[in-house]
Amino acid sequence: MSRFVRRRPFTSILLLLLFLLLGWIWQERVALWAFPDIISGYTAKEYCSCRYVMNNDAQYCRGYVKQWLSFSGFTDDEASKRVTVSGLGRSNSAQWIGERQGCRLQP
Repeated sequence: MSRFVRRRPFTSILLLLLFLLLGWIWQERVALWAFPDIISGYTAKEYCSCRYVMNNDAQYCRGYVKQWLSFSGFTDDEASKRVTVSGLGRSNSAQWIGERQGCRLQP
């Protein structure tokens, strides 16, 4: 093994980094699995709050919730004050409940 490290130091370092990365991914697998839900849930809730709690313009709220990771689907149902956002394979909805409760993510 030590001969391999001496003959191919860059390959050895890359392999070590790969094993460390895989270990970190395994340790954080629960958080990484939840990440796609966080993106669409955050966007739906924040847009709903911006639009229906703060009564801002739709164009302004779209810019307010714009993220580096874009979402693939966006629906703003003004009649029922419900926002549905899809992104990274997951979909979440938020609906305006009332003046005192604001918006809530729907199950």
